[in-house]
Amino acid sequence: MPKTDYLTVTTLTKYLKAKFEHDPYLDRVFLTGEISNFRLRPHAHQYFSLKDDHAKISAIMFRSAFDKVKFTPEEGMKVLVVGRISLYEPTGNYQIYIERMEPDGVGAFYQAYEQLKKKLAAEGLFQQTKRPLVKFPKKIAVITSPSGAVIRDIITTARRRYPIAQIILFPTLVQGDSAAADIVAKIQQVNQFSDFDTLIIGRGGGSIEDLWPFNEEIVARAIAASQIPTISSVGHETDTTIADLVADVRAATPTAAAELAVPVLRDELLQLQQAQTRLYQALQSKIDLATKQVEYLQQSYVFRQPQRLYDGYLQNVDQLKLRLHTAFQQQVQRQQQQLLQVQNRLQQQTPDHRLQQLQTQVAMLQQQLQQAMQQHMQHQQQQVQQAVQSLDHLSPLKIMARGYSYVTDQQQNVLKQASDFKPAQLVTLHVADATIQATVKSVQPQSREEE
Repeated sequence: MPKTDYLTVTTLTKYLKAKFEHDPYLDRVFLTGEISNFRLRPHAHQYFSLKDDHAKISAIMFRSAFDKVKFTPEEGMKVLVVGRISLYEPTGNYQIYIERMEPDGVGAFYQAYEQLKKKLAAEGLFQQTKRPLVKFPKKIAVITSPSGAVIRDIITTARRRYPIAQIILFPTLVQGDSAAADIVAKIQQVNQFSDFDTLIIGRGGGSIEDLWPFNEEIVARAIAASQIPTISSVGHETDTTIADLVADVRAATPTAAAELAVPVLRDELLQLQQAQTRLYQALQSKIDLATKQVEYLQQSYVFRQPQRLYDGYLQNVDQLKLRLHTAFQQQVQRQQQQLLQVQNRLQQQTPDHRLQQLQTQVAMLQQQLQQAMQQHMQHQQQQVQQAVQSLDHLSPLKIMARGYSYVTDQQQNVLKQASDFKPAQLVTLHVADATIQATVKSVQPQSREEE
C-alpha cells in the first residue's frame, strides 16, 4: 500500500473533530451526571468530569458561562447540564462544552459520605478527646504511598526543621478497593510498636473516588482506636475526609503535617540559649542581691555592737519582773482579805456565838409572846363586855321592867294571838316581878282598821 495512503494522527483527529462538529445530535446535548475532579478556579475556566456508575466524560465550562451559574458546584453533586460535544485535538479526547448547569440532587459517593459522617457524629467519634502531639518526637510513622509526593514533602520538611527525628515509612495503597483494608492494617501495625511518638496518614489530592478509602468506616474507627497521636493530611485544603474529622490533628498539606509533627530545631536551640541567658541573668541578679544584703547586714549594729541586741530584752525582763512583783503583792493582799472574810464567817458560825444569838431571839420571842397575850386578853375582855351589854339590852326582864308582860297557858305555851285564847281558859300572866293567875272571860279580836 503506498505511503501516501496512510493518515497522520492530526489528520485523523481533525476528521473526527469535524464529525463531532457536524453531527446535529451532538450540537446540543442534555446530560445528567455527577461532578467529579472538581476544583474551583476563581475567575477562570472550570475543568472537571461528569460521571455515572459506568462511564465518565470530561467537561469544560468557560468563564462567561460559569459566571451565570447561581450556585457553587461541589464534588459529588448531581447536575443537569446543556452543552455540545466536541473533540480536543491535542489529546484526542472528546468532551462536553457546558453552556448551562443546574443542580439535580447529590451523587452516590457524596451521599454515602454524609450518611457515614452523620452516623459517626451521633456516636461522638468526632467529639472524643484529642490527644496532644509530642513536641519533640524521636520516631514518626508515615502511612502513605511510597511513590507519591507526600512522603518526599514530609521527609524534606522534617529534615529541614528537625533532622534528629527518625521518619519511618509504612507503604500502603491510597486508592482503589483494597486501599481501606491496607490502611487499617498499617495503622494496627504501627500501634504494635511502642516507640513511635507521632503517626501521619496522608495522600495527595484527587477526586472524591480517589480519596474514598479515607472515607471508609473501618479507617475512621482504626484512627480513633489508635494509641498514637495522629495527623491526617488527605487531599488538598478544600478536601475534608472522615479521616480528617477523626484524627487528633488535621493538616492541609503534607508539608503542614510535617510542620505540625516536628518543631524547628534552630528555634528550639535558640530558645534554650535564651532561657539559659535568662537563667544566668536571674541567678546573677539573685547573687548580687544576696551580696548587697550580706554587706548591709555586716554594717548592722548587730555585728558591730552585739550587746545592743540584748538591750531591749534586758529592759523587757526588768519590766516583767516589776509586773510580777506587783501582781504577787496584789495576789497576797487579795488572799489576806479573803482569809479575814472567812475568819469572820467562821467566828459567826461558832456554837457560843450561835447560842448567844438564839438566846437573844428566845428572849425577844418571849417578850413578843407576852405582849401578844396581853393584847389578846384585852381584846377578849372588850368583846365579852360588849356581848354582855348587848345581851343585857336584849334581856326580856329589862323589857318587862318597862311595863311589858307575856301570857302562858297551863302547858307553859306562850299565847300570842287572839286565836290562842279561849273563854274560861286559865292562863298565867307574867310581869317583871311576879306571875298572876287569871281566867279569860271573853276574846274580842281587833279589826284591821283598829290595827
